Amino acid sequence: MTGLAAQLAAGVEALGLAAVVSAEMQEKCLAYIALLQKWNKVYNLTAVRDPQEMLSLHILDSLSVLPHIQSGRLLDVGSGGGLPGLIIAITRPDVQVTTIDTVQKKTIFMRQVKAELGLSNVEVVHGRVEAYQPPSPFDQVISRAFSDIALFRRLTMHLIIDHGRWLAMKGVVPADELQLASVIPTEIIRLQVPSLQAERHLIVFENS
Repeated sequence: MTGLAAQLAAGVEALGLAAVVSAEMQEKCLAYIALLQKWNKVYNLTAVRDPQEMLSLHILDSLSVLPHIQSGRLLDVGSGGGLPGLIIAITRPDVQVTTIDTVQKKTIFMRQVKAELGLSNVEVVHGRVEAYQPPSPFDQVISRAFSDIALFRRLTMHLIIDHGRWLAMKGVVPADELQLASVIPTEIIRLQVPSLQAERHLIVFENS
């Protein structure tokens, strides 16, 4: 087992996901890192260059939300290189994941990942989220460093079912954002990301 594979396996164990994230899924996560590294040289998809940093900042950070994802249809807004959407798709085949981004090179990369890793539960959309008109709304809408909560909610209101859930991945608890958005979260979940010292939280609120 390579150093990176061992680090991923240890991270999955630390997150309590060993029964969920199989060895095959972990291999696909490592294949994703390899593709990200390769494409990053030409397309500058992420400022993170070191594969070990990619593992903790991107993969384990994305995996940390898995216990809070329900089955059904999920939209990942401002997905960039496919985080957390593609990692959720790899590890949760029961979730139909749509990723959307305005930057064409990022959507081309995500489509390449979908093809190379055989992710049949992924759809990649190039466009602005506020203009996106899918055939039916989503059960869950997630974002990671997309915008403040008020804007995230406003731009995606037309994309979520009644009583659907928004999931905003944040660092420290964004009390000011919640106040400005007049949002009362149903849950504020502290995420413990292995080998990441920074605070991470998942803010969950419902379309009631």
